[in-house]
Amino acid sequence: MKTKTGKIDAESSTVLSVSPFEQDHVAVYQILTRSKWTKLKVKTSTTLALALVALEKIRIPVMLVERDLSPGSWRDLLEHSARLPSPPLLIVTSLLADERLWAEALNLGAWDVLAKPFDAQEVCRVVEGAWQRWRNQHDVR
Repeated sequence: MKTKTGKIDAESSTVLSVSPFEQDHVAVYQILTRSKWTKLKVKTSTTLALALVALEKIRIPVMLVERDLSPGSWRDLLEHSARLPSPPLLIVTSLLADERLWAEALNLGAWDVLAKPFDAQEVCRVVEGAWQRWRNQHDVR
């Protein structure tokens, strides 16, 4: 919900950044906390296993997931999260974000694909769209 100042009040909104690369987490955090989001929490996970633990503990609306998680992949996380009561929308991130990855991701149910290095405006646009969609799907006020 937007406030009178045009900022998004994300009171309990959490974005989960899943990547083995620390620079991904730093970039996502810096981009999103400098944006129009207020009270946004950015959680991080370096492995698929840690991301699964986070998903079981916290209601997460949006995940940014590196294409290559070893062991595992963004597909495993998408499959697991689909079984949750309020599944998060998954955004795949990759240095090689080509048309093939984009088509595969969307066909399997991901929300979108973001190329790295991240473009701040694109990250904000995609995350906000995913968050709004998740909020509408789950009737979150």
